[in-house]
Amino acid sequence: MNMQALMKQAQKLQKDMLDAKEKIDNEEFTGESSLVKITMKGTKEVTKVEINKENSIEKEDIEMLEDMILLAINEANKKVDKETEEKLGKFGNSVPGLF
Repeated sequence: MNMQALMKQAQKLQKDMLDAKEKIDNEEFTGESSLVKITMKGTKEVTKVEINKENSIEKEDIEMLEDMILLAINEANKKVDKETEEKLGKFGNSVPGLF
């Protein structure tokens, strides 16, 4: 295989990886608990926090609400990680430090 063909193949791989990462970054993921729903981008930037307004929250329940927010954020993060692994795992460690 000549060097030019190898470079072209490497550039295509890099473009495919960047396209897949961009798609993930722009996708929205949600994490939910019984009181809270979190929406975040694939960049793990939280874009929305929704609290279930059907349940009235007393001051004593604030600590529980904080835990529910934490659970929802962590669930959404896991979804981003899973999607990233599914879409970018096939590239292996072709370009270390890219993500």
